[in-house]
Amino acid sequence: MRSRFDEQLATLHKELTQMGAMCEDAIAAASRALTMGDVKLTDKVLSLDGEINRMERTIETLCLKLLLQQQPVARDLRQISAALKMITDMERIGTQAADIAEIITFLDGRTGDECEQIRFMADAASQMVTESIDAFVKQDILLAGAAMERDDVVDDLFLQVKSSLIELIAQKPTDGGYALDLLMIAKYFERIGDHAVNIAEWVAFSVTGEHKKSKGI
Repeated sequence: MRSRFDEQLATLHKELTQMGAMCEDAIAAASRALTMGDVKLTDKVLSLDGEINRMERTIETLCLKLLLQQQPVARDLRQISAALKMITDMERIGTQAADIAEIITFLDGRTGDECEQIRFMADAASQMVTESIDAFVKQDILLAGAAMERDDVVDDLFLQVKSSLIELIAQKPTDGGYALDLLMIAKYFERIGDHAVNIAEWVAFSVTGEHKKSKGI
C-alpha cells in the first residue's frame, strides 16, 4: 500500500514540476512578446494558460485520490494539502501571463524599451516560480526561503518602473496611455512574484507544519 502511495506522490511531484515549467514558459513568452513587439507570441501565452488550467484540474483530481484512497501520515497530508494550495497560485500565474499578453496586443508593436526594468522583473519573477516549485519537489526549505527573499528584488524593480514611467509621461504626455499599459504589465509581473511567494510559503508548511501567514507575518 505504501509503495503505491509513494508512486502516486512521485507522480504528483512530476505533474507539479510540469505545471511549474508551463508557468515559466508563459512568463518567458509574455516577456519575449513585449521585448520583440511580436503579437504572434501572445497566442503561445494564451495556449499555455489553457494547458495550465487543465493541469490544475488534473493535479486536483490526483490530490483528492491520494486523500480518499490512501492513508497519508501527517507529513504526506501536509504535502498534498500544500499542493492543492500551490496549484491555485500557479493557475493565477498563468492567468496573469495571459493578461500581460492581452495588453501587449494593444501596444502596436512598441516594446517597452523605455523601461528595461520590466524585463528584469519578468526574469526575477520566473526564477521565483522555478525556485518555489523545485523547493517543493526537493522539500528544501532553504530554497523556498531564497524564492521569498527574491520578492524584494521584484518589488524594488516595480518601484523603479513606476519612476521611469512617471518620467516618460512628464517628457512625453502623449505617451500617457502607453505608459499606463506598461505599468499594468509591470504590476502583473509583481503579482506573479507574490504568487511565487505564496507557493514557497506552502512549501515551508509542507516541511515544517507551520505557515507564515498563520502567525501574522
